[in-house]
Amino acid sequence: MGIQLDSGPTVKRHNYQQNAEINITPFVDVILVLLIIFMVAAPLATVDVPVDLPSNAATASPPPLEPVYITVQADGALFVQEQPVTFAQLVDITQAQTAGNREARLFLRGDQSVEYGTLMRVMNSLQKAGYARISLVASEELEP
Repeated sequence: MGIQLDSGPTVKRHNYQQNAEINITPFVDVILVLLIIFMVAAPLATVDVPVDLPSNAATASPPPLEPVYITVQADGALFVQEQPVTFAQLVDITQAQTAGNREARLFLRGDQSVEYGTLMRVMNSLQKAGYARISLVASEELEP
């Protein structure tokens, strides 16, 4: 009588191939949904909320008693206040009108038919002279 030694039933292992790649499809789906949510929610975050703000205790700075107007007419003629000047005299007359105060606000008025380059030349010459507070003046547009 012989004894047959058997190790028992043989265990078969699965021959699945290992997959080391990450499936990013669900990740992309989640990111796209978040993108859509933020695109919809972003404009809602910029809505103005009415608020009754407290008053400011500091007194407002008074406007200049006599603002300095520099006018450029359609034909290119320059005026400081109501005095006609040449382009070469512009800085000197402006300094005389502002008493040398470089912090004085200047109001630049230009006819709508004046070339853009002409206004820029005037502004640049005033800025080179040290005037940084130059405001452009426009007329109020009336609604039809």
